[in-house]
Amino acid sequence: MKIDVLTLFPKICEGTFQESILRRAQEHHIVELTTHNIRDWAKGVHRITDDAPYGGGPGMVMKIEPIYEALRDLRTPESKVVLMSAQGRPFTQAIARAWSSLTHLIFIAGHYEGVDQRVADHLVDEEISIGDYVLTNGALSAAVVVDAVVRLLPGALGDAQSAVQDSFTENLLDHPHYTRPETFQEWTVPPVLLSGNHAAIEEWRRSQAEKLTKTRRPDLK
Repeated sequence: MKIDVLTLFPKICEGTFQESILRRAQEHHIVELTTHNIRDWAKGVHRITDDAPYGGGPGMVMKIEPIYEALRDLRTPESKVVLMSAQGRPFTQAIARAWSSLTHLIFIAGHYEGVDQRVADHLVDEEISIGDYVLTNGALSAAVVVDAVVRLLPGALGDAQSAVQDSFTENLLDHPHYTRPETFQEWTVPPVLLSGNHAAIEEWRRSQAEKLTKTRRPDLK
């Protein structure tokens, strides 16, 4: 898979992309991650990428021209172009799984007051939000989505079962996890996990996942 991120602040993503699973996935040629500075496609001596909004109001709006030129260079027939936006469809694990089967993803990260609406109307395939809140920079949300997608690629995780047991698989939150020591500050590990009875352990994990989901995220069921 190839993933490109268009942003005015590449270093926000570059640091994240060089750590942990994302770094290993690149080293093993599972994914190719590239961060681009939108300013590289801006025209003129000052390479201006934003301007005052028509109709007045606070803040600046990212211009369409540099984004258009960037997509003209990077987009292919296999590309899916996503605008990170507070107005977008909520990102979910199901979307991450669907996108993990794609060949090429391009993310556009907004900044300032937002992006010229014509980008959303005419240049992208989808708008995505990672939650009902506003960030200072869309590169942060793009990095979150990239991580969620890449970890689902075959070979990205050390154990393929890790992705199978994630929260939101089968619309359930993940079950609780424990490790050594068996007792700490009089807090003990549930005995069933020490029993060696794999059927009982799986039944306990399932029941705990269902209980957590019912209590914390009843909207998932």
